[in-house]
Amino acid sequence: MDPSMKEFQQALIEVEMEAEHLLLARHQLVENDRLRNGNREALTALRRRARTTKSSLPSPFEAVMREVEGTKELVKEICPTCGDHDSKEHTWMMFPGSDIFARMPFHAVHTTLEKDQERLDYDSKKLQSYVKEKSFLISERGALADRISPGILRSMVALKDTSK
Repeated sequence: MDPSMKEFQQALIEVEMEAEHLLLARHQLVENDRLRNGNREALTALRRRARTTKSSLPSPFEAVMREVEGTKELVKEICPTCGDHDSKEHTWMMFPGSDIFARMPFHAVHTTLEKDQERLDYDSKKLQSYVKEKSFLISERGALADRISPGILRSMVALKDTSK
């Protein structure tokens, strides 16, 4: 085989592998977004059950100012999801990736979901940067159009191997 043809074949293989990695990363990004939305919906349902929103809870400063006159503790920790809701009340939770339900304390459930949400947000940002990097790499290697006309490249992609 001609050395230039081998070089061209190797370049095509590398671009195809990079494109496959890009498609896998995009698919994982979609799955990650689906999980993030499910987590967000669950957290919203828990906040409704506790009748709290992120803005409905008093700030720690307000709690301190109210309690400065008394001899109570100076800073009262207020959970943004639990609020005044009984944090020891049990709630059913289905573990991700399984069909197992568990009855857990309300505070433990929303804490677990919030940690999962943070991890999913981090993973999404990481995947987005990976997709961006792979897209840039493929576009940089897109110099194939300089060597081969688009018509020939299109016909090579559309080739079918039929055995008779």
